[in-house]
Amino acid sequence: AFFKHQIHWFSIFNSFMMVMFLTGLVALILLRTLRKDYAKYSMGHDLELGGDEDEYDDDGKPLVPGPGTEESGWKQVHGDVFRAPRLLPLFAALLGTGWQLVVLTFGVILYACLGSLHGAVHEERGEVLHSILWCYVFSSIVAGYMSGSYFKRYYATTNPRGKSGSGSSDVPISAGTSMWQATMFLTVVLLPTIMTAILSALNFISLVYGTISYIPFMVILKVFLIYIFMSVPLTIFGTLLGRHAKLAAGGKGKPAGEHFPCRVNAIPQPIPDEGVAWYGKPQNIVPFAGLLSFGSIFIELYYILTSLWNYKYYHVYGFLLGVYAILMIVVCMTTVIVVYFCLNAENYLWQWTAFASGASTAGYVFLYGVYYYIFKTGMNGFLQTSFYFGYMGLIALNLGLLCGTVGHFAASKFVRTIFQNVKVD
Repeated sequence: AFFKHQIHWFSIFNSFMMVMFLTGLVALILLRTLRKDYAKYSMGHDLELGGDEDEYDDDGKPLVPGPGTEESGWKQVHGDVFRAPRLLPLFAALLGTGWQLVVLTFGVILYACLGSLHGAVHEERGEVLHSILWCYVFSSIVAGYMSGSYFKRYYATTNPRGKSGSGSSDVPISAGTSMWQATMFLTVVLLPTIMTAILSALNFISLVYGTISYIPFMVILKVFLIYIFMSVPLTIFGTLLGRHAKLAAGGKGKPAGEHFPCRVNAIPQPIPDEGVAWYGKPQNIVPFAGLLSFGSIFIELYYILTSLWNYKYYHVYGFLLGVYAILMIVVCMTTVIVVYFCLNAENYLWQWTAFASGASTAGYVFLYGVYYYIFKTGMNGFLQTSFYFGYMGLIALNLGLLCGTVGHFAASKFVRTIFQNVKVD
């Protein structure tokens, strides 16, 4: 049989062991390294109040650096770590779209798993495609809400006339409305525009070659009308909900208007370039995060690609749901590790780094698609090659947005947690 369940169980076991390893590594960081950091920073704070400096950690090293030694570490960036990321409207739109894909993927897989309740999903042609379409439409409100609420939270750190302690920037307050509009517009059109461009090119190629893969005009018109009259209004409505959402305070004792544990400095501090270990540079460590995430799914990915391109029915959706959950956990763990190393190197630009850490999984998926095309398929010619890499590009793009969003979510929770427990002058 094509689907040998023992191979799927091996895939789950392999991924589970990776999750255990990464969980242990993150626990080591949280329980040992961070505890040591907290002790050192608290001791330094107490010394300023006249405390004793003869304190040592578990390894016999002094907690407080000696005279002439410059302090370093993630606490030093507390005034910049919650600064808004560059290209805030674009980043908010990417996260909103990513959350929509998270909900969409979970909904479609769950719908397929419940096939016994509504009939097997491969009994009717296109049933999975219909579920994808309607899940995308109804999850549009999620995209709007998440992008709107994220922009609202971080726009305060770019507004020079914002609340006390929110920080400042060169962005004039009059640009607020246009930035809101840009966020809403990008959330609505970003992913649909890219997908429409690629699918239109493939549809034109299919028309030229006269294949049955050509999508009729009336079908395109129906999908367009569904997008215009259902998806777009739901996205706009979700963005307005996110814009007026009541955000939680930054921590205990924080006023309701302050959404972060630490205040943002008016002037950003420089990021050190020299003396940084190789694992403290995002460009060195991000590819390793994507490799680990890819390692948790590559066995199941082979069966998915075989179902797409070698005319096999995929029906083990329960295994797929388990692999999807494991992928989310692995992405969260690896992103937390990457962000911790970067913050420890006093690089406070963690938002894009966290997103890239999760999204790097898509690069390995696309490279695996190249390997699969060369060694596992008999495709040749312009038509087959364009269709294969067109759809593989769409798969990689959507997976990158999904994993990048999940990685940023885990990193955001991690950063807020560690800075809530730090004594800041």
